[in-house]
Parts: sequence; structure tokens; C-alpha cells
Amino acid sequence: MSPRGVAIPDLRERLFDAAERVLARDGAGALTGRAVTEEAGCAKGVLHTHFAGLDQFVAELCLDRFARVAARAKDLPKRAGTATVAEHLAAVAAAVLSLDPGVVELAVTRPAATLRIREAWQAGAPGFGAVQESIGSYLREEQRLERVPRELDTASVALALVGTLHHLLMTGWRDAADPRGEVQRLIRALVGGA
Repeated sequence: MSPRGVAIPDLRERLFDAAERVLARDGAGALTGRAVTEEAGCAKGVLHTHFAGLDQFVAELCLDRFARVAARAKDLPKRAGTATVAEHLAAVAAAVLSLDPGVVELAVTRPAATLRIREAWQAGAPGFGAVQESIGSYLREEQRLERVPRELDTASVALALVGTLHHLLMTGWRDAADPRGEVQRLIRALVGGA
């Protein structure tokens, strides 16, 4: 346990990682401020010192994880012309699906956290919309390089892929078969052999 009054480096990330471990081990019902701080090895009240409560903490955790995925997707247009289109789309899909289903589930079952997330996304925080935009930009760049057909509706392909990923995350596939094979089949159906 960290001594009281001593600054903890990377506290926010430490708390987020601890929350993911609690969720994976004990489920959403076990996530409390105390469970998170105990898992992180911090003083009991530190979460409430840095967040306005558990709902804000959950919202910030979810937004942080989506921002990471969106940042990876943002680089996608720079990769145009390398590897295959299907490989790049599958990599972005895998990044989205790497989001902890427990975090996503928790965020949608806590109305105050859901509202905070929705407001942040509407204000421009990176989420599904940013990933969709990156995929669309990437596909347009691949069209320019003539690696995908000119007539491909890039916006619809991006929407279909992100919509599928959203569905898989929101329906909690944790106990079902790994969906990556299904997603790869969808990608092949959307972009063919590109």
C-alpha cells in the first residue's frame, strides 16, 4: 500500500488497470471504489479524491480505453498501400474487440456513466465515430491507390464494420465463441479480395 500523502505515479492508469482486474476476476457486481483501491494498493479514499464518484470513474475508464483504440485506428490511412486491406481492417477490428467486455458492460449498466460517455462522445471524445471515420478515410486512400474498387461505398463499409463491432461488444461475447473469425468473413464480404 502506498503511504498516505505520497504522490502515486500514473495513479489514473493504476486505478483503471485495477478495475479491469476486479471486473475480470469478480464481475461487474463486485466493482466498488474500495475494491478498486484495494486491488491498486492505494488508500481507500483515493478514487473519490480524483473522481466525483464511481460513475465518473467508470465513464473515464471507458472513455480512456476507447481513446486508445481510436488512436490506433487514426493511423490506419497512413498504412494504405501496405499489407492487404483485409489485414488492416482485421487489425482495427481486433483492437476494438480487445476492449474489456466487462468495462463496456459496466458502462452501459450504470445510467450516470452512460450519460457521461454519451456527452463526451457528442463533445468530440474519440469513440466508435472516430474509429468509423478512420476506417472510411483509410478505404478512400486505398481507392486512390486503386487497391479497392472505385465504386466501393467506403462510408457504408466503415459503418457496417463498426456497427458489427459495436454489436459484438454490447452483446457481451465473453462467454461465446471468439468473434474474430466472423469479423474476418464480414470484412471479406465487404471488401472482397482487396
